[in-house]
Amino acid sequence: QKSGNLDDWRIVNDGVMGGLSQSEFILTKNNTAIFKGTVSLENNGGFCSVRTIPRSYKLEDYRGIIIRLKGDGKNYQFRIRTNDRFDGISYMYRYETANDKWIIIRVPFDECVPVFRGRILDNVKPINSKKVQQIGFLIADKQAGRFKLEIGWIKAYKN
Repeated sequence: QKSGNLDDWRIVNDGVMGGLSQSEFILTKNNTAIFKGTVSLENNGGFCSVRTIPRSYKLEDYRGIIIRLKGDGKNYQFRIRTNDRFDGISYMYRYETANDKWIIIRVPFDECVPVFRGRILDNVKPINSKKVQQIGFLIADKQAGRFKLEIGWIKAYKN
């Protein structure tokens, strides 16, 4: 399923808790998307994210997500949510990017870690792929300053 429409994506930055980080999500002429901005650690902030609006992705037959992206050498998180709420548990997969180089990231559902507001949770069931409703990208981990992540494509994989 392709989501080439930016109307399907929402920015969620640390402003929800008083932070000052800023980001945007834009479509390029080459039909890629760029998530970029500035992470600020002021006012206990420190994250920027973009995520899809909730919908059923019908991924019950899939084992994970595969993404082609180009970063800036910083570490990012791919986030998956299995509900349509703004706040709540999400599943995190951390990855490193190479500076200005296209790479492929595989995100196996069974390697995603349940988190709530940045804290890792115990005793939470692994992702039920049938229930995936939101996907997104997040930068945090005290990486203050400018960032830029370009996304070529996002697909689900079966094996």
